[in-house]
Amino acid sequence: MPPLGPFNTIITRIILMNSKTRNLALAGPADFSFLTGKSLLITGGTGSFGRAFTRQILEKAKPARLVIFSRDELKQYEMAQEFAGHPQESALRFFIGDVRDQQRLEMALHDVEFVVHAAALKQVPTAEYNPFECIHTNVLGAENVVRASLRCGVTRVMALSTDKAASPLNLYGASKLASDKIFVAANSLGGAKGTRFAVARYGNVLGSRGSVVPLFRKLIAQGADALPVTDERMTRFWITLERGVDFVVSCLHSMAGGEIFVPKIPSSTILDLAKAMAPHLPIKVIGIRPGEKLHEVMITEDDARNTIELADRYVIEPAFAFWNRDAYGKNLQTMPEGFRYGSDNNPDRLTADQVRAILGSDAAPAPKARAVS
Repeated sequence: MPPLGPFNTIITRIILMNSKTRNLALAGPADFSFLTGKSLLITGGTGSFGRAFTRQILEKAKPARLVIFSRDELKQYEMAQEFAGHPQESALRFFIGDVRDQQRLEMALHDVEFVVHAAALKQVPTAEYNPFECIHTNVLGAENVVRASLRCGVTRVMALSTDKAASPLNLYGASKLASDKIFVAANSLGGAKGTRFAVARYGNVLGSRGSVVPLFRKLIAQGADALPVTDERMTRFWITLERGVDFVVSCLHSMAGGEIFVPKIPSSTILDLAKAMAPHLPIKVIGIRPGEKLHEVMITEDDARNTIELADRYVIEPAFAFWNRDAYGKNLQTMPEGFRYGSDNNPDRLTADQVRAILGSDAAPAPKARAVS
């Protein structure tokens, strides 16, 4: 196997021997120690990812400072209460601001070494109905993060992306594709020893705010007589919050600058997810919403020509002169012609039983669901 550059261990997924359950956590956890004594900032830090990221950073490293940058005063207050009394509470800084405001970003980034950019408008229907707001936050906000990071001498910036950015159908995906391109190209602006930028692209986060799992959970608690599914054939990539944080931190550690990192994660049908959460309820097919895709793709056939494969992830390499082709090892081959990494052709497909095992107490076995038109 070719060398994995700065990776300290080879990270693989655990597949339990009985093949009935699957653990979506990483077998070899990311190395957080490089963040000890460092100053970090996370935009959108009061969201589901931001809270999980903060908790793991405080538990696995000893940062000098961790700045929570977001625009919601109430969520910052609630998050401050959540971490009150934590042994590393003194490292936390709560900074009200918006990625639309470059000057405010520059104030927040003073003496910050690492940035994780998680702020975005993420709801597909919301972006379709409010396109100006989506562009201002997801595209112009990305530009502001780049400009502010360059001005303030930030060392590394890791931007979070989505599977919807590959071959986008909706405005949210298109805006994140534009954001990805901004961060990749920004490496041309930092100079040989300047700020480095990279992107972490992954699928739906199980149980995150605004995802389908809390919706199904709410409907079940309210005594719904059926669960709504847009199309029985629909598939999605899945990742847990814990693994998402591990993946982002490992990318931040290993990045050379300009990469788009894509994890190897399982997928399932939405139908199997619904069956896992409430096997006793019938399924109501409601039709695909505007801007929604039947299947998601994280690496297109065209991106595959610039993609290399590592043990637990793919790396889409930038097509720019600044990129060192040997950053992850000598003579690594790109993916074969016609390769496509989609939720429908993913060999790592979860069954309803495996989804149920992952969800734990949120799902329990019961009679099989029947389709309702």
